[in-house]
Amino acid sequence: MIRLFLVDSHAIVRNGIRALLADEADLVVVGEAGHGQELLERLPTVPADVVLLDVDMPVLGGLATTVRLHAEYPAVRVLVLTLLAHERYIGQMFDAGAMGYVLKSADRAEIVAAIRAVVAGKQFLSSELGLAMFYKVQVRHADAHEHAHERKDHHLTARELEVLKLIAGGLTTNEIAAKLFTSKRTIETHRHNILEKTRTKNTAALVHLAMTDGLLN
Repeated sequence: MIRLFLVDSHAIVRNGIRALLADEADLVVVGEAGHGQELLERLPTVPADVVLLDVDMPVLGGLATTVRLHAEYPAVRVLVLTLLAHERYIGQMFDAGAMGYVLKSADRAEIVAAIRAVVAGKQFLSSELGLAMFYKVQVRHADAHEHAHERKDHHLTARELEVLKLIAGGLTTNEIAAKLFTSKRTIETHRHNILEKTRTKNTAALVHLAMTDGLLN
């Protein structure tokens, strides 16, 4: 039997959760509290396996309560059930010791799955939150890739890249001019443009940046 303790500042929410879980034979609600302090006062006499709590509560909020529970009742699993979907809250609650984070918009099946997961010692994140965070990661990755591409090519022309590779190869301006069948002045112009575009001040810095950004590949 899994013993649940419901902690939410709204009685109607606690009643709703209790009704939602009524058909689960192995789940029993052993207690309710309107805030974290009330929970901590009752836990010594009302043992529980899982505490379902909100983040935003008066007197003692979800974060502070979770920190206390993690320190004083390490065997009790904390499952967050809240309306707060911001990743900052998610990170804070998991860092404090919560094992699961579910939105109040979740259906009965997901809440039950979350309870069973945290009892088994597994972390659980609401599917809605998981998808939202996945999409954010995708967008950030795409932006980072686009910006990295802009940094790496530095808008150098094919000729400038050719000159750059020869500079990195240790050739002098005269040697590069001879190799490319052009004038020394033209090579000096290319060199100046390369330094401007890459925002480097000398050959050493230019070669280092070229190696770092893959311009010599």
